[in-house]
Amino acid sequence: MRKIANKEFKEMDKVARLNLINSSTGYKSVNLIGSISKEGKENLAIFSSVTHLGSDPALLGFIMRPATVPRDTYKNIQETSYFTVNHLTENLIQRAHQTSANYKEGISEFEETKIESEYFDEIKQPFVKESPVKLLCKYVNEYPIVENGCIHIIASIEAIYFEEVMLNNDYWLQLDKGNIVTVNGLDGYCLPKLIDRFEYARPNSMVKSMLKNGS
Repeated sequence: MRKIANKEFKEMDKVARLNLINSSTGYKSVNLIGSISKEGKENLAIFSSVTHLGSDPALLGFIMRPATVPRDTYKNIQETSYFTVNHLTENLIQRAHQTSANYKEGISEFEETKIESEYFDEIKQPFVKESPVKLLCKYVNEYPIVENGCIHIIASIEAIYFEEVMLNNDYWLQLDKGNIVTVNGLDGYCLPKLIDRFEYARPNSMVKSMLKNGS
């Protein structure tokens, strides 16, 4: 088994280092974050750092790169306090990846990548129409990561929209029924499938399969 130690990272080519470090931590969720400016200009950006932080209250977080250059997503969230998190499907990945391009400030990635937005109820935040799972989120707090200048955004989940076929009886969303993808590193999109589910783990008792036991 090959080893590359921390002291070697700085000697590596930048792209090689990015690929190695980002892929070594495993598969990640990949989402499109939709937002809108106070002037009404839509913005869309791909993120692979959205994580669950708690269910009561319902919280998630994501990492924003240093605000040393214009970040429309960050600016829009500061202005409106709201944004949307939209899961990717296989059909979306090429267009979604294109949103990572360095477009000029104020350019709508929805328009540039031909990803259609949609709005629900009285919500003034853009969702991705093709996404089978969409979250409306409200800014709660942020924490600077002093080690690298990034910002950890904390948000509450205000509403969840999803395709009915994905919902199980216990309110677990089966994401593979929505053809939802994950990402390996920064640019390797993967299509996972359900292998098994297990009961709540307790000491001195081996967990049982919920699928094989018909739970």
